[in-house]
Amino acid sequence: MSSKRSTDASPLLVVKIGGSLSKSSLLAQWITALTSYPHRLVLVCGGGPFADAVRDAQKIMKFSDAVAHEMALLAMEQYAMALNNLFEIELASTETEIQALHDNGRIALWRPSPMTLKAGKLNPGWNTTSDSLSAWLANHLSASALVLIKSLDIKTTNTISELIHNEVVDASFQDHLKEMPVYIAGPVSLKTASHLLSQGKYPGVSPYFSSQKIAS
Repeated sequence: MSSKRSTDASPLLVVKIGGSLSKSSLLAQWITALTSYPHRLVLVCGGGPFADAVRDAQKIMKFSDAVAHEMALLAMEQYAMALNNLFEIELASTETEIQALHDNGRIALWRPSPMTLKAGKLNPGWNTTSDSLSAWLANHLSASALVLIKSLDIKTTNTISELIHNEVVDASFQDHLKEMPVYIAGPVSLKTASHLLSQGKYPGVSPYFSSQKIAS
């Protein structure tokens, strides 16, 4: 999983891998498809079962949402460490480390704690999940697009507000996206993902921000 890709000023894609995929055979297929992307790529992990453990512990122990947020960041890092071990994708904790991997034509697998804990615009709590963090990172890195890989497929007619209402993305998601092109990819999108990514294109469908579609 360490194939070389273009560097320098090539497009930068941020992809968030949903935590629910940790229980799915589709995870390995998605990772294989993503390695087809020929340009700069950053992967962001959801919290998966590790974040679920934080939620369960908070119900019993009653620690604050701020503490739960920091623990959930570590949950994302545990998922990232697992992918690092399974697929040999290299971890990066800072923008400098991300850049170093990209300079060497590598994929960067993000460990979010160092960067996000310093970011004052990120409100700690369950309304700021890995969806919002991936949007924040994509905006921070001036990415070309953001792809959210989910375990479900959505309709092209969905608005961001509808996705928030239906809990497909978290309540803070749109605040961090800044109208960057976003694609939500489910199981159906996997069928053409490798082909699209190899051409520098993005799998999934683009929801609407309002009356305007943000990407075609």
